[in-house]
Amino acid sequence: MNENRADNFLRLIRRSQRGRLKIYLGYAAGVGKTYQMLLEGQRIKEDGIDLAVGLVETHGRAETEALLAGLEVIPRRKVTYRGIEIDEIDLEAILSRRPSVVLVDELAHTNVPGSKNAKRYQDVEELLGAGIHVISTLNIQHLESLYETVERATAVKVRERVPDRVVAKADQLVNVDITIEDLRRRLKEGKVYTKERIEIALDHFFRPTNLEQLRELTLRELAAQIDSRSRDPQEDDIPSSPDQVMVCLSSRGPNSEALLRYGSRLAGRLNRNWYAVYVQTSRERPTVVDAATQRMLSNTLTLAQQLGATVFTYKGDDIAKTILQFAKEYRVGHIVIGTRERKMPFWRRLRGEISIVERLMTEGRGITVVVLDTKGMGDEGATLDMTPLAEETHEVPQKHKNSVLESDAAFSMMTALVWEEPIEKEEAIKRLLDSSRGVGKKLKGPAWECVLEREQQGGTFVGQDVAIPHARIVGLRRPMVAIGIGRAGIQDHKAGRTFRIMVLLLSPVDPPESHLKMLGAISRMARDDQWRKNILSAGKSADMVSAGIRKWEADQRVTKEK
Repeated sequence: MNENRADNFLRLIRRSQRGRLKIYLGYAAGVGKTYQMLLEGQRIKEDGIDLAVGLVETHGRAETEALLAGLEVIPRRKVTYRGIEIDEIDLEAILSRRPSVVLVDELAHTNVPGSKNAKRYQDVEELLGAGIHVISTLNIQHLESLYETVERATAVKVRERVPDRVVAKADQLVNVDITIEDLRRRLKEGKVYTKERIEIALDHFFRPTNLEQLRELTLRELAAQIDSRSRDPQEDDIPSSPDQVMVCLSSRGPNSEALLRYGSRLAGRLNRNWYAVYVQTSRERPTVVDAATQRMLSNTLTLAQQLGATVFTYKGDDIAKTILQFAKEYRVGHIVIGTRERKMPFWRRLRGEISIVERLMTEGRGITVVVLDTKGMGDEGATLDMTPLAEETHEVPQKHKNSVLESDAAFSMMTALVWEEPIEKEEAIKRLLDSSRGVGKKLKGPAWECVLEREQQGGTFVGQDVAIPHARIVGLRRPMVAIGIGRAGIQDHKAGRTFRIMVLLLSPVDPPESHLKMLGAISRMARDDQWRKNILSAGKSADMVSAGIRKWEADQRVTKEK
């Protein structure tokens, strides 16, 4: 094990007030991730730091089990499911014991139904939120955005997956690598699987061609992560030129998940924010479409949120015009869109009609349009080159640097309201606007009109529980943020949905980068499960403000340290 990496993580632990995450990443089972994690656990214990084993899967490997000697192991929780007794991580026991560092194996594991969290990575996020440092393991095929790529490479559908944001937020990522020949030899010697599984594994998942592609994916992912983390934090913010990524969604689009994963990878390589945009036409109102279509759309928007996108819904029958208006407002440089299931009839061509994709390509000047044949992505779909893109140098204008200070001021002046009874969305916006300290009396009328106009076009949501009404206001001097909690629900009847958290954002018209930076910061907060739990459990408005400011300050510290 690289001792310098271990020393670096020790330094992070000692100076940190929040939980830190370290992940040992490998290209397949048996490369030695758990072994290396336990070696580091022994080293940390020798340095006098309080460490416990939350859950480690040795799979009967004698050399791995030997490394557990001398380490405190927190007993697992036993759960009976369908007559079978299953051992799971005891999250509450770890939180009660509260070690400084805990080892949690197999980050992508799915917990038994009925557990507090559906996935183990959510358990880990809760531990991090409680200030406990976590060391974990992960195989590359479990990364959400690589689902189609791995399926094409190995013909295996990976059902247990981890959102990319979990890996992107890790404080340290370590590649555990051995040669393919050594891994297959270990497999034949019974050091990876039991005897009855060896031949099947060698003939299927552990074929040399499969392992070569998985190993290459792992190395590319590590290179991309290193490239992303090595950039100047100021340069990682919104550039002055349009360069954000936008994925266009439809309610009945074939394989929208593939579009989202492609968009996520593209945004990661460009190191840019990205947006998932659904344009709801009059034929797709909630009262018109069937329940199956609504479920499909809801699942797609949920995946977009898990992959790290900010989700927007717009209303309009001219889809291409709406997409291009969004691209202009949000400084989009790359539009990702799928092909239609059926080609446009010839008679419509004779009438002069052209497809949405053709309009985007002809009217979207200065925008790169990426068209994916999602119908075939399960077989020979488009692939995304994972090689890190060449770095682009952007001079960060002074006004953009000042926007960082303005963002800090916006969160420090944040106001918050709690409503115990059900409340309509428009009434909630009005009350938040009235309570804000950053908007003068003369601006509240125009601000109200701007927000309503923007909401009539469509809402901005993060997951199922958070709405972010927002607008840029002429005459406003600095950004303003207000949070509202509807314990009995905030109702948006036009969109046909109910949520509990509303974050109102108002920004000056200039510079536009300031608004996008604030929107990105709020979206990152809203995607954090622990932040949502803290906000929803806050007893009073002051607690919500404190939780919001703490999360913002923590994000800023992480950005600077990385």
